[in-house]
Amino acid sequence: MTDFTDLVDLAAERLGAAVLAVSDEFFAPKEALLKPAEPEWREDAYTERGKWMDGWETIRRRGPGHEWALIRLGLPGVIRGVVVDTRWFRGNYPDECRLEGCELPGVPGMAELEAAEWRDVVPRSELSGNAPNPFTVRDERRYTHLRLNIYPDGGVARLRVYGEARPRFTAHTARGGEVDLAAMENGGFVEIVSDMFYGHRQNLILPGRSLFMGDGWETQRRRGPGHDWSIVRLAAPGVLHRIEFDTDHFKGNAPETCWIDAIHAPGATPEELAASTQWRPLLARTRLQAHARFRWEDELEKVGPVTHVRLNIHPDGGVARMRVYGTLAPPER
Repeated sequence: MTDFTDLVDLAAERLGAAVLAVSDEFFAPKEALLKPAEPEWREDAYTERGKWMDGWETIRRRGPGHEWALIRLGLPGVIRGVVVDTRWFRGNYPDECRLEGCELPGVPGMAELEAAEWRDVVPRSELSGNAPNPFTVRDERRYTHLRLNIYPDGGVARLRVYGEARPRFTAHTARGGEVDLAAMENGGFVEIVSDMFYGHRQNLILPGRSLFMGDGWETQRRRGPGHDWSIVRLAAPGVLHRIEFDTDHFKGNAPETCWIDAIHAPGATPEELAASTQWRPLLARTRLQAHARFRWEDELEKVGPVTHVRLNIHPDGGVARMRVYGTLAPPER
């Protein structure tokens, strides 16, 4: 659709996002707004209140005003683009929408949210029915909560909020405490991979254990020479001391071996990283097992502060998760 949809969905349920409150949800519940699955249509499905719809849908408003939904982002961050998806809402979608955002620490209550300073993320804009409606955002502010306003009423199937995670590192981390620098929730990002035919590259750094085989990063079967790889941009430059890695659920399709390289290349593009000859060995080539967990600490080379790591797998296959632990490089503290 647009380049920003390749970024992390900061409003993903998997990351802890939730719809906290809505003005109304007569026809379809607010929770559907952030469901991970694509919206679906059920031709003959009806409820006691009317046609079953896969999304959030309000009652028909007969007076002044408009409807709204209040969302807590799963990851605080900078928003690069939004998709207000009205698929399957054809005669009952809103005419317009407006998205506002605010930044509040901790877990604020409704009173704090109502009193917050809300700013436009997407100004009041026209919507099309039965279609994804993408909006590019040019705003460097950090947001923790959003308010989706729809005019005057109607239904929205899904809301996707793409951007870059911007966590606040704890005082412990800032003083040199350990942190997973590859974790999505800390601001890590998988820049580029050789292939992701079966599993998306960002699955590699999702929080928690993988749930099933499709919840990891998996390449297609390699029929020629070479190997597959994945380059992760760390949340901040750091000195690495431990890597944890698992092939959970990959029982007949785990890689045979892996090795890991590292580089200090602030600001490098994915293409520059893929072509660079400045990568330094971090972990020597190591034999892997299927459906297993691995931890490497003493095996790691001392390479100093780095900004990216490259996971190499041979010849192909799937990896569920990778954790890259270290301390922030001194200037980052």
